[in-house]
Amino acid sequence: MVNVSFGRILAALFVGILLSACTPVALVDALTPRETYRDIRDVAYGASERQRLDVYLPLPQGATHVGTMPVVVFIYGGSWQNGDRADYRFVGEALASRGFMVIVPDYRTYPEVTFPAFVDDAALAVRWARRHASEYGADPAQLFLMGHSAGAQIVALLATDATYLRANGLRRCDIAGVIGLAGPYDFLPLKSDVLRRIFPASIRPASQPIHFVTGDEPPMFLGVADADGVVDPGNTLRFAQRLQAAGNAVEVRHYPVGHAMLIGAVSVPFRSAAPVLEDVVTYMNSFAGHASANRCRS
Repeated sequence: MVNVSFGRILAALFVGILLSACTPVALVDALTPRETYRDIRDVAYGASERQRLDVYLPLPQGATHVGTMPVVVFIYGGSWQNGDRADYRFVGEALASRGFMVIVPDYRTYPEVTFPAFVDDAALAVRWARRHASEYGADPAQLFLMGHSAGAQIVALLATDATYLRANGLRRCDIAGVIGLAGPYDFLPLKSDVLRRIFPASIRPASQPIHFVTGDEPPMFLGVADADGVVDPGNTLRFAQRLQAAGNAVEVRHYPVGHAMLIGAVSVPFRSAAPVLEDVVTYMNSFAGHASANRCRS
């Protein structure tokens, strides 16, 4: 059981760093091990400068058998307006050190693009993962999507609206599972002028993953930050209820942390704040090896 008081102290520290001259990225990066994985940087998955990704792989002594290693595509958040894959080395380290091939792509953001371009980019990165995983000793049939905040909205939309994967020669059954952390899945109406520009009114309803649930979605793990002041936890609860009502497999986990700490808890310095990493790894391992391939054959 996580010590709630200690978790709150760590959360406060994390937020304090966010507001100080010392960026959280600098601290987390400095305390993230470099000897627990190997990486391949700056791989193009599209023509745009922002369509590049980093790959994290287990070291031989920690790797699963070649050809059976699961793959995780992690999409970071940033209000669909900012973000840098280099800032998420801690996610790559965390999962690669547990035996996963991890892909962290950048994607185009506002004001360069508006919805749905960033979802198109994520789908393109997933296609790259599916096509190239075996070159790195991983199994493309064990492909998981993971996202935090805006990234969780993006991966949830890939899993619910089949349009994006289909445009890239993929099916929803090609996804072994989805991990969404503090995601906005049902966030209309919009109150921010910036968000109204990011999500044009004529296609705004199509940005809501909850609108596309049919019952054919891959299994989902949805993490809730109970102290979230950025994304209303009700997004997760409503989305989970819709998924369950349609007959989908969904697991919801609550954590006594805030929005940023829900992903920050994956990093080495903040893991004691909440067992997010262990829960996510346990969840993916429970499906790895059979889920995607079996779903597509059924």
